[in-house]
Amino acid sequence: MTLNAHTIASRIDGRTAAEIATSIAQAIRAGEFAAGSTLPTIRGLANALHTSPSTVSDAWRTLRHHGLIETDRRRGTTVRADWPFGSERWWHVPVASGTLELDLSTGTPDPTLLPDLGAALARVRLDHQVTSYLDRPLLPALEEELRSRWPFDAAAITMLDGAQDALDRIITLTIGLGDRVVVETPTFPPLLDMLELAGAEIIGVPVDAQGLDPDGLAAALAEPIRAIFLQPRAHNPTGAAITTARAATIAELLEPTATLIVEDDHSGDVAGVPLVSLGQWLPDRTIHIHSFSKSHGPDLRLAAVGGAAGPISAIVRRRQLGPSWTSRLLQQVLLALLTDRDAQVAVATAAELYLERRRALGAALEQRGLRINPLGTGLNLWVPVADEQSTVVALAALGVGVAPGRPFEVTPSVIGHVRVTVSTLDEPTQLADAIVAAASTDAGYASTSAR
Repeated sequence: MTLNAHTIASRIDGRTAAEIATSIAQAIRAGEFAAGSTLPTIRGLANALHTSPSTVSDAWRTLRHHGLIETDRRRGTTVRADWPFGSERWWHVPVASGTLELDLSTGTPDPTLLPDLGAALARVRLDHQVTSYLDRPLLPALEEELRSRWPFDAAAITMLDGAQDALDRIITLTIGLGDRVVVETPTFPPLLDMLELAGAEIIGVPVDAQGLDPDGLAAALAEPIRAIFLQPRAHNPTGAAITTARAATIAELLEPTATLIVEDDHSGDVAGVPLVSLGQWLPDRTIHIHSFSKSHGPDLRLAAVGGAAGPISAIVRRRQLGPSWTSRLLQQVLLALLTDRDAQVAVATAAELYLERRRALGAALEQRGLRINPLGTGLNLWVPVADEQSTVVALAALGVGVAPGRPFEVTPSVIGHVRVTVSTLDEPTQLADAIVAAASTDAGYASTSAR
């Protein structure tokens, strides 16, 4: 149903952008404008209200920010069907802490496999003084270490408070209302939340065992794309890792465009496979995020960001108006860990164990008729199920928590999924039996997933 501009205008009290947005939000929440209803064009409503199109556009931006409306080039602007939960996919994923006996919904590392902080803390200079709030945000010695590890020659590198902080700051500074953005589908739910809050038009491109699908990307590039967000390895949730051949193909597609490339290497040193970065082909347009949360400790809240000079310099300048820098004491701890032999061995051991645990559960599920990406890496398995909500509930009744697949997808897929975190899983057999029983998967279902 298309809502008449004059009908909406009669419901609006006031003519400012805030008043327009507030009135429409109240009507949506009251059920006066049904989910799926098409709103009039910005110019049409502006004419009915005798105000400027820019004022209505600002009101639309506010409504998108709060997840009440969405814009599609084919369908126009519509009232969201799931408006109470708009831009909140992430809050539907983790199980509340302590709720279940075995929580495999979190995507977090095994705390027993993290390197010992004791030796690193002992090496920290406790007399370190900040001489100015305009001191360099990244310790020179840490920058030197990071550059020796970086997958390409980065024009600039800085340190931020984890991968999600990095994504948030990059999106805030580079993505605006209506910008077309490509993401993998499925992908990390907070990324989708952030892009929705920025007002981006999100285009999901499927991901297979080798990374982003080139045909899907080529179709998306038929119109200009502002940015593309990728996970180069240990893809969350599928475990995919981009191959050199696939990266070269994607780089060839992107080369003639002005598209910004953002890589989220969230698993970092425990990903289980070597890193292949598009920055090897397009360094001037690539921003690479390397997180140390899963490898060295989530509470360190550290991620290095390097690549294209413009966006990174903008992040550093904008940060000077807020936190200014990431704790240099924590940077010293990270430097100590990165250069300590025992810590290096601990991280390498963790990477091997995560890969073993993932493969063990994957093999157990394969034996029971569920096909899982055999080349996958990282901390998670993407498991096809007949009904994901029923599967989540059935496993919860057994004391096992898994994440529903829907929040990871740009649009609902034909096949349901659950994400199972394997980082703390030592014995896969009983869990595999429980997942298969809960999933109620038949042979046709099992044959459809190769991710």
